[in-house]
Amino acid sequence: MAFDPMLQRQIMGRFATGVTVVTTRYGKQISGMTANAIMSLSLDPPLIVVSVDRQSNMHGHLTQGQCYAINVLKHDQEEISRRFAKPGPKDFSDLELTSAATGAPIFVDALAYVDCRIVEVAPAGDHDMFIGEPVAGETLDGQPLIFYSGQYAQLESTST
Repeated sequence: MAFDPMLQRQIMGRFATGVTVVTTRYGKQISGMTANAIMSLSLDPPLIVVSVDRQSNMHGHLTQGQCYAINVLKHDQEEISRRFAKPGPKDFSDLELTSAATGAPIFVDALAYVDCRIVEVAPAGDHDMFIGEPVAGETLDGQPLIFYSGQYAQLESTST
């Protein structure tokens, strides 16, 4: 018997995740998408995965660009997450951007970023896993934006 995909979505929605915007550069064009389907695959060698629907525009952009940056969003960047979650062209005009080794856009005020060169693409159902080798990264101070049960959330501050 096949597993109900809606039940899968409900179950996985109970897994709290950080929120990221994955960006790439292909030629002079830049592109991005909100993603929580990312993971640290290996530390030796360092490898990071971004899972992307084969039907999405971002899939083609990553294939052309052969690189990506994962921008980990801060608790006050929900609007950015929503903007990059919508279909269609993305507006980067009001964002302060920089780049590192690959040229993929990096949000200056992100909580953290990792810049990766794509070393392999592995099929997985209706998605492809873009496996990247990290070539640059940085962490900053702050609180992360969290996604849980279909809603944005924040970590509670705790006093020690």
